[in-house]
Amino acid sequence: MRIKVSPSVGFKIDLSKIAPDKSISHRSVIFSLLSYKPSFVKNYLQGEDTLNTLEIAKKLGLVVKEEKDGLIFIPPKQLKEPSEILDCGNAGTAIRLYLGLLSAREGMFVLSGDCYLNARPMKRVVEPLRQIGASIFGRDGGNLAPLVVIGKPRLNAFNYVSKIASAQVKSALILSGLYAKGECKYTEPQLSRDHSERMLMGMGANLESKLNPNGALELKIFPQKNPLNPLEIDIPADPSSAFFFALAIAITPNSRGILRNVLLNATRIEAFRVLEQMGVHITYREYASTYESIGDIEISSPNYLKAIEIHQRIAWLIDELPALAIAMACAKGVSKVGNAKELRVKETDRIVAIVRNLQLCGIEAKELEDGFEICGGDFKMCEVPSYGDHRIAMSFAIAGLRSGITITQAEYINISFPNFLEILNAITQVEVDNES
Repeated sequence: MRIKVSPSVGFKIDLSKIAPDKSISHRSVIFSLLSYKPSFVKNYLQGEDTLNTLEIAKKLGLVVKEEKDGLIFIPPKQLKEPSEILDCGNAGTAIRLYLGLLSAREGMFVLSGDCYLNARPMKRVVEPLRQIGASIFGRDGGNLAPLVVIGKPRLNAFNYVSKIASAQVKSALILSGLYAKGECKYTEPQLSRDHSERMLMGMGANLESKLNPNGALELKIFPQKNPLNPLEIDIPADPSSAFFFALAIAITPNSRGILRNVLLNATRIEAFRVLEQMGVHITYREYASTYESIGDIEISSPNYLKAIEIHQRIAWLIDELPALAIAMACAKGVSKVGNAKELRVKETDRIVAIVRNLQLCGIEAKELEDGFEICGGDFKMCEVPSYGDHRIAMSFAIAGLRSGITITQAEYINISFPNFLEILNAITQVEVDNES
């Protein structure tokens, strides 16, 4: 699919149909398998990634009933050993969390995905799981999918110190640690996104979490003696998806808007904080708090955007850095991102994708080993590829508001934000060519 986005002038938006949170959607279905009673999930994301996660759960024995207001997830008494490959599609979260879950369950399971997912490194999860007794095999010594898991109950207790802050590694080890032979401990250098801990503790999991004075996370995981309590959750809007329209306001003069019912978890709104540092006016209005803080975000565009350097809290920004790169390209001066080597192992090498696409747009950009440097300037109309990456596609679609842009392989937007183009079309003209 090819899309063509026209330039825009100032606008006002009030958005209440932002895509539901992808991270919480993934976890709601996977964690429901750990309960003894049906879970009720409202507003589950109907994106390709999360639908693949749901289909895998069905193959493992989950029964899904559609109700008027949401979905009922009825867990099996024990997970089934499927007779077919478990297809994760493009979902890195799905394959890594299922690795943790299935390693501690009896049976043989084969996890695979599309050509992009099967090229992504998996050793960051596979190796720590192997260290505690998991049997996982795959291409490149288990670094690449397809991956075969020979699950067995009660893996060894562990004290694992992660070199990176990764919500996926942490979540996989929590899921295996809940069914280990003894108390487990997980440490990471900085708190990564903490939805797993919040949701699992809300379901009755025995976890203890604390931050050291240096900001490192220490997490204790105690073996689960009984099934967890069921979930009952209304999934809020995804702040990573909402951020694309915060960016749209930020780079379009005389614009303002309200983003409704957004997840306000501190580990998920750091990109909004960066926009504030760049001069964007943002107000947060919390009105609910269940497993997570939820509220509205009000935004208005600044007179101009300030250049910025980002080296801290990268784990809280990793998904939004492609969009922030567009803001940097519209700012006055030179911006720089460092300590972000993680970008190279996402859906694509996002450092390469960001820099090359910005150069095609007439923006001076330079690739660094662990980030990039961008000199703000004027966009020119051009055509750029998505690199098979939904966040690259959406970031550059928003960049089109400045001068117009054409994006190829834009169908990957449906992975996380199925109604993105519908919302964007309310701001400016979007032409879609499904034949390309």
